Amino acid sequence: MKHADKYMRQYFLPPSACCEWVKKDYIEKPPIWCSVDLRDGNQALIEPMNLDEKMEFYQMLLAIGFKEIEVSFPAASNTEFQFVRKLIEEDRIPDDVTVQVLTQSREHIIRRTFEAMKGVKNAVIHLYGSTSAAQREQVLKKTKEEIKQNAVESARLFEELAQDLDGNILFEYSPESFHGTEVDFAAEVCNAVLEVWRPRPERKVIINIPSTVETAMPHVFARQIEYMNTHLNDREHVILSIHPHNDRGCGVAAAELGVLAGADRVEGTLFGNGERTGNVDLVTVAMNMYSYGIDPCLDFSDMPSIVEKYERLTRMAVSPRSPYSGNLVFTAFSGSHQDAIAKGMEYRENHGSGKWTIPYLPIDPKEVGRTYDSDVIRVNSQSGKGGVNYVLKNSCGISLPQKMRPYLSELTTKMSDENQMELTPEMIYQIFMENFVDVKRHFAIRECHFRQENEGIRAEVTVICGKSEGAVISGFGNGRLDAVSNAVMGFFKLDYDLDSYEQHALTRGSAAKAIAYVSVVKDGKTYWGAGIDDDIIQSSCKALEAAVNRMMDE
Repeated sequence: MKHADKYMRQYFLPPSACCEWVKKDYIEKPPIWCSVDLRDGNQALIEPMNLDEKMEFYQMLLAIGFKEIEVSFPAASNTEFQFVRKLIEEDRIPDDVTVQVLTQSREHIIRRTFEAMKGVKNAVIHLYGSTSAAQREQVLKKTKEEIKQNAVESARLFEELAQDLDGNILFEYSPESFHGTEVDFAAEVCNAVLEVWRPRPERKVIINIPSTVETAMPHVFARQIEYMNTHLNDREHVILSIHPHNDRGCGVAAAELGVLAGADRVEGTLFGNGERTGNVDLVTVAMNMYSYGIDPCLDFSDMPSIVEKYERLTRMAVSPRSPYSGNLVFTAFSGSHQDAIAKGMEYRENHGSGKWTIPYLPIDPKEVGRTYDSDVIRVNSQSGKGGVNYVLKNSCGISLPQKMRPYLSELTTKMSDENQMELTPEMIYQIFMENFVDVKRHFAIRECHFRQENEGIRAEVTVICGKSEGAVISGFGNGRLDAVSNAVMGFFKLDYDLDSYEQHALTRGSAAKAIAYVSVVKDGKTYWGAGIDDDIIQSSCKALEAAVNRMMDE
């Protein structure tokens, strides 16, 4: 691309190397989660939520398990102010939940924000002001000292106004546009604010580091966070929070590395909603932890319902490829993937393993409310015989013999390819029934009777062919199916070998029904048939009937 030379690095490295976080390979415990869906996410919607919609979304966040929720920017609009008042006045805030509100570092906005919080039990009041070099030079026209002084004056106003609030009030400060701020200067401003707020065991202070615009790679953010972690005063009484955005598509990675580097808390949204490319997706960060066997203390077990409410209330769409939540994230169309998943499922069932190690599935889809039947393996022209059999087995209880699977797969692939469509389980079942079960184009077996004779079985078989009412034919064999087969060959003057026979009880639908599979070979070519009946002998005869009818088509 042209004009690459007009762009430059817009972040600052810490003045000293900070790389202890590299020695860690996973997050050992969940951070404090703070949802900012109702503020940061809501302000980025084309059509922000109304009061009722915000309330329904808020209730969903509570059900998921969020204990800290940023509910509004009270000074932004009357709707935002009224939403906070509604929560407080209608006692909608559980005792173990803390609501958070945001305010700029401007006096009239701060006063309006504190006015909204009268009567609240537990709250975080979040102060922010931009500290970046670009903002100082181009927008605010202020020196570093003036920026720091503004933050200190606002912090003092917080202390003054908090005297009129009776609840448990915590303060939070964010040096906005942190990536574009000299890291040592960001620490200097934060420490100046901490000096005013005096963090202590009974009233900790939150220092929040926002990558307001993500301009650095995730490992750079981790180095910056580690520097802040080791250079904040009264660190034992400070909750170090991060607020990653996703401009480079690295929000999740930045959040995870930030926690490794010392962050105690993560602010973000469901499915990454927010300005531009959005905030960090808390669903992904939490579920990534879950996939390592660590309880994130958030409940996404009914993901389809969460997605439905999110899309309805925000009028945003969750991508079908969104990790853990998208419609297609557990779906395999590839034949080799389907085969591996099916074999992995079978192995897990047979070996009784309590640990989840299924190929291509990082977590059990059932943990987030998805099903194996319709979500995991789906069939199109790229699918293989293992996937087709998996769908039949899980939707209908039909498990084809290994040697039979390619024959059905060939038919499903052809239909999908010719029609450029995905095949549903119902379609696959219909293809199976039409081509391997309900096949009576040349004759049908109406009934069979058997009697034991010397060294074998005699079969009396009634067959229907053409317009005849039925002909009784006879055959002798070493077993019942062999006797029926010999009767059919003799009557129709056919020559084939009875090759394979398998049967099993249907595991879906009526427990009394059995399905049998029979193959016959003529001139080196194999023809399969299947039969379903309450009686295993009858199902076997029906399978033979279908196989021979298919052979007679040629």
